Amino acid sequence: MTQPPAIEAAKVSKVFGARKALDKVSFSLPQGAFLSVFGPNGAGKTTLLRILATLSKPTSGDVRVGGVALKEQPDAARQEVGLISHAPMLYPDLTAEENLMLYAQLYGVENPRQRVLELLDAVGLKHRRLDVVRTFSRGMTQRVSIARALINNPSVVLLDEPYAGLDPHAVEIFDELLATVREGRTFVMVSHDLDKGFAMASHLLVLARGKVVSFGEKEDTDRAQFEALYRETVGMGVA
Repeated sequence: MTQPPAIEAAKVSKVFGARKALDKVSFSLPQGAFLSVFGPNGAGKTTLLRILATLSKPTSGDVRVGGVALKEQPDAARQEVGLISHAPMLYPDLTAEENLMLYAQLYGVENPRQRVLELLDAVGLKHRRLDVVRTFSRGMTQRVSIARALINNPSVVLLDEPYAGLDPHAVEIFDELLATVREGRTFVMVSHDLDKGFAMASHLLVLARGKVVSFGEKEDTDRAQFEALYRETVGMGVA
């Protein structure tokens, strides 16, 4: 049987008062793809990611993750998704282990402590598992955040400006960690870094004023033309 798309968005709109943050956004992403999302501030990038993460509901339109409809089965869809952002979504006064145990229990993970220790080992922080998160560097905190996002073994990982505030060494560690969890998962990354976003992507999406300006596979995209489109789109700003 043919696998369903990893993510399928059909005419997704999100309205805040009189402003349309998203305006009939549609795209289909195959399983195992890496989608980089570009656009100016106010383009609707984070709004789209929040909808995919089930943190916000679209005003209209439909979204499916792994064939699961977000509107009809939000809990089932949530099990398929992990979110990594510049905000780590951790409790600073809890230890790394306590933070991950909390998320493991919320997701109903089997053998939660075993899963937590496996992930802390994977991100190189098992030896700091009993230290409170507020004592960690930015890079270390982001590594715990990766473990948090993978606690439920999601098939789709969402990245919202994950490199923001990381020093070069932390960026290198983060890249290595992503590479280790890349296989068998689909990624969607919002980024302002054209070079990194383009290099990592299999698919490219450009938003401006809540609308899709461009969507397609990287292998079908001319880099110079894409850069020109990107510069033009970023200049559009907020409507």
